[in-house]
Formats: sequence, structure tokens, C-alpha cells
Amino acid sequence: MALWVEKHHGDGGRDFIDAKIEQLTRSNEPDGVKLWQPVARRLEQLNDRTPRS
Repeated sequence: MALWVEKHHGDGGRDFIDAKIEQLTRSNEPDGVKLWQPVARRLEQLNDRTPRS
């Protein structure tokens, strides 16, 4: 899912996930929040990777 977010939202991926988590929180959908929180962490890991030369 993190790769999908990166591909479709690029630099705005974190904003997309934050909005999704906020929406699910307001809708009282804790399972959805639990699904997206690790995706956010994985997206951070993808963004932290360093390109190889």
C-alpha cells in the first residue's frame, strides 16, 4: 500500500495518508486507522531510502 501511495501521490503521500487517518478517526473506524498507521511508517521508510550510486 505504501508503494501505491508513493506512486499515485508522490510527495503528497504523507498528506494523503494523514487525511485518510483523520477521516477514519472522525468516522469512528478504528480498524481503518490501524490499517493506515503502519502504511504511514512504511512510506516514511521508503522516503528515507538513499539512492545508490
